[in-house]
Amino acid sequence: MVEAIHLQLLLATFAGWVTRQQAQAISYLIEENRVLKEQLVAHGRSLRLTDDQRRRLAAKGRPLGRELLGRVATIVTPDTIMAWYRRLIASKWTYPRAKVGRPGVMKEIRTLIVQMAEENPGWGYCRIQGGLKSLNHQVARSTIAKVLKEHGIAPATGRPSSWRTFIKSHAAVIAAADFLTTEAWMARGLVTHYTLFVIDIATRRVHIAGTTVHPTCVWMAQAARNLTDCMDGFLKGKRYLIVDRDALFSEQFKAMLRSSGTKIVCTSIQAPNMNAFAERFVLSIKSECLDRMIFVGGDSLDRGIREFAIHYLTERPHQGLDNVVICGGPISSDGRVEVRDRLGGLLKCYYRQAA
Repeated sequence: MVEAIHLQLLLATFAGWVTRQQAQAISYLIEENRVLKEQLVAHGRSLRLTDDQRRRLAAKGRPLGRELLGRVATIVTPDTIMAWYRRLIASKWTYPRAKVGRPGVMKEIRTLIVQMAEENPGWGYCRIQGGLKSLNHQVARSTIAKVLKEHGIAPATGRPSSWRTFIKSHAAVIAAADFLTTEAWMARGLVTHYTLFVIDIATRRVHIAGTTVHPTCVWMAQAARNLTDCMDGFLKGKRYLIVDRDALFSEQFKAMLRSSGTKIVCTSIQAPNMNAFAERFVLSIKSECLDRMIFVGGDSLDRGIREFAIHYLTERPHQGLDNVVICGGPISSDGRVEVRDRLGGLLKCYYRQAA
């Protein structure tokens, strides 16, 4: 019993000594802070604390209370520390926490994953992974699958190939054909003429296959022979010809093209956008030429179409080709500006006269 009492007295004495030591240390630190602050004021300088420093002081000072802070705080006032606490701590401005788990995928890599999947419908997760590896990006297959799922992109086996992708991938071997109709005055009145044309998708070159009042199967068969001529046929080297579902494209016409190695690709029903290049040529020739003229006889119509075709190929810049003329020559920066007229000034071309 006596030993227990002696132990308690010893602990109390030790605790009192520790408390005195802590009080002396705190008193020294307070005085040291005052001296530092006086030195800053004497040299006309002020403390500039970072947000992290303010947060740390607010986190440590808030439990002391305003009264105790008034005795120990020397750098700033208790009101300032409390204001920091309300603004930074209460607004959940906390210590940065280390992220746990696998690091996230950079935005650049996510963009590349989506781009590769959209531009290459046949690429699966492993193929995309290989493409990223060639760019020095190490990405797991599961990560690629997760990113594509977040963007609503199905796996390669369930990802349909778009029409735009087909056109872009095979542009060099694709042509498109269509009819444009024009009315011309004849002896028996206003008669509709049918003009068959073919456009090269890659170069935008247009070939007028012919104009007739009666596009019969025989006429269409002859047009097919001319287009697929082994010497100078416009479709030489073309693997695909896009046509709509117009009955004028007869089975005999299609059979002759297939026999020459050109596959017929029919557009969907009521989908003119699938033959957009041909439709755009129809819009251009009608708005810039045919709709602005009155034709009397088939010869005048043929001349109008022929003159526009020459203008279209050799003089007219094309927005789809970055405003380049399809069959244009080098552009000169010297010489006088001249104007070349066609069809009585309906079609104009500005160029520089060589010096």
